[in-house]
Amino acid sequence: MIVEEIMKTEVATLSPENTIEDAVKLMELKKIRHLPILCLDGKLEGLVTDRDIRAAMPSIFELGENSWELQKPLRSIMKRNLITGHPLDFVEEVAALFYEHHIGCLPIVSDGKLAGIVTETDMLHTLVALTGALQPGSQIEIKVPNKSGMLCNIASIISERKANILSVLVYPDRNDENSKILAIRIQTMNPIAIIDDLKTAGHHVLWPNLPGVSS
Repeated sequence: MIVEEIMKTEVATLSPENTIEDAVKLMELKKIRHLPILCLDGKLEGLVTDRDIRAAMPSIFELGENSWELQKPLRSIMKRNLITGHPLDFVEEVAALFYEHHIGCLPIVSDGKLAGIVTETDMLHTLVALTGALQPGSQIEIKVPNKSGMLCNIASIISERKANILSVLVYPDRNDENSKILAIRIQTMNPIAIIDDLKTAGHHVLWPNLPGVSS
Protein backbone atom coordinates (compact mmCIF):
# COMPACT_ATOMS: atom_id res chain seq x y z
CA MET A 1 0.00 0.00 0.00
CA ILE A 2 1.27 3.48 -0.84
CA VAL A 3 0.78 6.74 1.05
CA GLU A 4 -1.42 8.19 -1.69
CA GLU A 5 -4.13 5.73 -0.65
CA ILE A 6 -4.31 6.86 2.99
CA MET A 7 -3.25 10.53 3.07
CA LYS A 8 -5.71 13.36 3.64
CA THR A 9 -5.78 15.66 0.64
CA GLU A 10 -8.10 18.32 2.01
CA VAL A 11 -5.63 19.96 4.38
CA ALA A 12 -6.20 23.12 6.41
CA THR A 13 -3.22 25.44 5.98
CA LEU A 14 -2.08 28.95 6.85
CA SER A 15 0.70 31.25 5.69
CA PRO A 16 3.79 32.34 7.64
CA GLU A 17 2.20 35.78 8.07
CA ASN A 18 -0.97 34.49 9.71
CA THR A 19 -1.03 35.00 13.45
CA ILE A 20 -0.95 32.55 16.33
CA GLU A 21 -4.53 33.58 17.03
CA ASP A 22 -5.48 32.59 13.47
CA ALA A 23 -3.96 29.16 14.07
CA VAL A 24 -5.78 28.71 17.39
CA LYS A 25 -9.14 29.50 15.80
CA LEU A 26 -8.55 27.26 12.78
CA MET A 27 -7.37 24.32 14.87
CA GLU A 28 -10.43 24.61 17.10
CA LEU A 29 -12.75 24.90 14.10
CA LYS A 30 -11.28 21.93 12.23
CA LYS A 31 -10.46 19.91 15.36
CA ILE A 32 -6.89 19.30 14.18
CA ARG A 33 -3.48 19.27 15.84
CA HIS A 34 -1.18 20.00 12.88
CA LEU A 35 -1.11 22.96 10.48
CA PRO A 36 1.16 23.01 7.43
CA ILE A 37 2.38 26.52 6.65
CA LEU A 38 2.49 27.38 2.95
CA CYS A 39 3.98 30.23 0.94
CA LEU A 40 1.83 32.00 -1.64
CA ASP A 41 3.08 29.64 -4.36
CA GLY A 42 1.91 26.59 -2.37
CA LYS A 43 5.39 25.54 -1.32
CA LEU A 44 5.59 23.95 2.13
CA GLU A 45 7.40 26.40 4.37
CA GLY A 46 6.86 24.98 7.84
CA LEU A 47 4.57 23.25 10.32
CA VAL A 48 2.79 24.37 13.48
CA THR A 49 1.41 21.88 16.01
CA ASP A 50 -0.91 22.29 18.98
CA ARG A 51 2.17 21.86 21.17
CA ASP A 52 3.86 24.82 19.48
CA ILE A 53 0.72 26.87 20.06
CA ARG A 54 0.56 25.98 23.76
CA ALA A 55 4.22 26.86 24.23
CA ALA A 56 3.76 30.24 22.55
CA MET A 57 0.52 31.28 24.27
CA PRO A 58 0.57 33.25 27.53
CA SER A 59 -0.92 31.56 30.56
CA ILE A 60 -4.56 32.18 31.43
CA PHE A 61 -3.43 34.50 34.23
CA GLU A 62 -1.39 36.64 31.82
CA LEU A 63 -3.73 36.51 28.84
CA GLY A 64 -5.10 40.03 29.28
CA GLU A 65 -1.82 41.88 29.58
CA ASN A 66 0.06 39.71 27.07
CA SER A 67 -2.64 39.18 24.44
CA TRP A 68 -0.33 40.86 21.94
CA GLU A 69 1.63 37.59 21.82
CA LEU A 70 -1.31 36.02 19.97
CA GLN A 71 -0.66 38.50 17.17
CA LYS A 72 2.82 37.16 16.47
CA PRO A 73 3.20 35.68 12.97
CA LEU A 74 3.41 31.92 12.65
CA ARG A 75 6.84 32.24 11.06
CA SER A 76 8.10 33.05 14.57
CA ILE A 77 7.10 29.65 16.00
CA MET A 78 6.78 27.23 13.07
CA LYS A 79 9.13 24.30 12.56
CA ARG A 80 11.13 24.68 9.35
CA ASN A 81 13.35 21.61 8.89
CA LEU A 82 10.59 19.13 8.21
CA ILE A 83 10.60 15.43 7.47
CA THR A 84 8.31 14.89 4.50
CA GLY A 85 7.02 12.01 2.43
CA HIS A 86 5.94 11.43 -1.17
CA PRO A 87 2.57 10.07 -2.36
CA LEU A 88 4.29 6.99 -3.80
CA ASP A 89 6.14 6.06 -0.60
CA PHE A 90 5.15 2.74 0.94
CA VAL A 91 3.09 2.90 4.13
CA GLU A 92 5.59 0.63 5.89
CA GLU A 93 8.41 3.10 5.15
CA VAL A 94 6.34 5.99 6.46
CA ALA A 95 5.53 4.03 9.63
CA ALA A 96 9.28 3.64 10.18
CA LEU A 97 9.70 7.43 9.92
CA PHE A 98 7.05 7.97 12.61
CA TYR A 99 8.82 5.43 14.83
CA GLU A 100 12.38 6.65 14.27
CA HIS A 101 11.74 10.39 14.51
CA HIS A 102 8.87 10.44 17.06
CA ILE A 103 6.71 12.66 14.86
CA GLY A 104 2.96 13.19 15.04
CA CYS A 105 2.36 13.88 11.36
CA LEU A 106 4.07 13.72 7.99
CA PRO A 107 3.42 16.32 5.28
CA ILE A 108 3.29 14.67 1.85
CA VAL A 109 4.98 16.68 -0.89
CA SER A 110 4.93 16.24 -4.67
CA ASP A 111 6.72 18.53 -7.15
CA GLY A 112 7.58 20.86 -4.29
CA LYS A 113 3.93 21.41 -3.33
CA LEU A 114 1.89 20.04 -0.44
CA ALA A 115 -0.13 17.06 -1.70
CA GLY A 116 -1.56 15.85 1.60
CA ILE A 117 -0.82 14.91 5.17
CA VAL A 118 -0.63 11.68 7.18
CA THR A 119 -1.05 11.71 10.96
CA GLU A 120 -0.11 9.10 13.54
CA THR A 121 -3.83 8.32 13.88
CA ASP A 122 -4.02 7.63 10.14
CA MET A 123 -1.04 5.31 10.46
CA LEU A 124 -2.54 3.42 13.40
CA HIS A 125 -5.86 2.89 11.60
CA THR A 126 -4.04 1.74 8.46
CA LEU A 127 -1.78 -0.73 10.25
CA VAL A 128 -4.73 -2.18 12.16
CA ALA A 129 -6.59 -2.62 8.87
CA LEU A 130 -3.54 -4.27 7.25
CA THR A 131 -3.41 -6.89 10.01
CA GLY A 132 -7.03 -7.85 9.32
CA ALA A 133 -7.82 -7.33 13.02
CA LEU A 134 -11.08 -5.53 12.18
CA GLN A 135 -12.45 -8.56 10.33
CA PRO A 136 -13.91 -11.58 12.13
CA GLY A 137 -11.47 -14.46 12.19
CA SER A 138 -8.79 -16.30 14.16
CA GLN A 139 -5.06 -15.83 14.59
CA ILE A 140 -2.54 -18.64 14.55
CA GLU A 141 1.12 -18.13 15.50
CA ILE A 142 3.63 -20.67 14.27
CA LYS A 143 7.34 -20.96 15.02
CA VAL A 144 9.22 -21.99 11.88
CA PRO A 145 12.87 -22.35 10.83
CA ASN A 146 14.27 -19.16 9.35
CA LYS A 147 14.52 -20.47 5.80
CA SER A 148 12.72 -20.06 2.51
CA GLY A 149 9.57 -21.96 1.62
CA MET A 150 8.02 -22.10 5.09
CA LEU A 151 5.22 -19.64 4.42
CA CYS A 152 4.34 -21.38 1.17
CA ASN A 153 4.13 -24.72 2.94
CA ILE A 154 1.89 -23.40 5.69
CA ALA A 155 -0.33 -21.51 3.24
CA SER A 156 -0.89 -24.71 1.28
CA ILE A 157 -2.04 -26.51 4.45
CA ILE A 158 -4.49 -23.70 5.20
CA SER A 159 -5.68 -23.74 1.59
CA GLU A 160 -6.58 -27.42 1.87
CA ARG A 161 -9.20 -26.42 4.46
CA LYS A 162 -10.59 -23.74 2.10
CA ALA A 163 -9.79 -21.04 4.65
CA ASN A 164 -9.08 -17.50 3.49
CA ILE A 165 -5.90 -15.83 4.77
CA LEU A 166 -6.62 -12.26 5.89
CA SER A 167 -3.08 -11.21 6.78
CA VAL A 168 0.41 -12.51 7.47
CA LEU A 169 2.96 -10.93 9.81
CA VAL A 170 6.51 -12.22 10.19
CA TYR A 171 8.72 -11.31 13.12
CA PRO A 172 11.93 -12.73 14.63
CA ASP A 173 11.95 -15.19 17.51
CA ARG A 174 13.71 -13.32 20.32
CA ASN A 175 14.86 -16.55 21.91
CA ASP A 176 16.09 -18.30 18.77
CA GLU A 177 17.89 -16.48 15.96
CA ASN A 178 17.45 -19.48 13.71
CA SER A 179 13.66 -19.25 13.87
CA LYS A 180 10.93 -16.76 13.08
CA ILE A 181 7.28 -16.41 14.05
CA LEU A 182 4.47 -16.34 11.50
CA ALA A 183 1.29 -14.66 12.76
CA ILE A 184 -1.44 -15.65 10.32
CA ARG A 185 -4.99 -14.34 10.57
CA ILE A 186 -7.55 -16.56 8.85
CA GLN A 187 -11.21 -16.04 8.08
CA THR A 188 -12.69 -18.69 10.31
CA MET A 189 -13.91 -18.66 13.89
CA ASN A 190 -12.95 -22.30 14.47
CA PRO A 191 -9.31 -22.97 13.53
CA ILE A 192 -9.02 -26.33 15.37
CA ALA A 193 -8.91 -28.46 12.22
CA ILE A 194 -6.25 -26.23 10.65
CA ILE A 195 -4.18 -26.32 13.83
CA ASP A 196 -4.38 -30.11 13.85
CA ASP A 197 -3.24 -30.22 10.22
CA LEU A 198 -0.31 -27.91 10.96
CA LYS A 199 0.81 -30.04 13.90
CA THR A 200 0.43 -33.23 11.88
CA ALA A 201 2.74 -31.67 9.28
CA GLY A 202 5.31 -31.11 12.03
CA HIS A 203 4.84 -27.37 12.61
CA HIS A 204 5.23 -25.81 16.05
CA VAL A 205 1.99 -23.93 16.79
CA LEU A 206 2.54 -21.35 19.53
CA TRP A 207 -0.98 -19.93 19.58
CA PRO A 208 -3.67 -20.79 20.29
CA ASN A 209 -2.64 -23.25 22.99
CA LEU A 210 -5.64 -25.52 23.09
CA PRO A 211 -6.36 -27.17 26.47
CA GLY A 212 -5.18 -30.76 26.62
CA VAL A 213 -3.38 -30.57 23.27
CA SER A 214 0.39 -30.52 23.01
CA SER A 215 1.95 -28.10 20.52
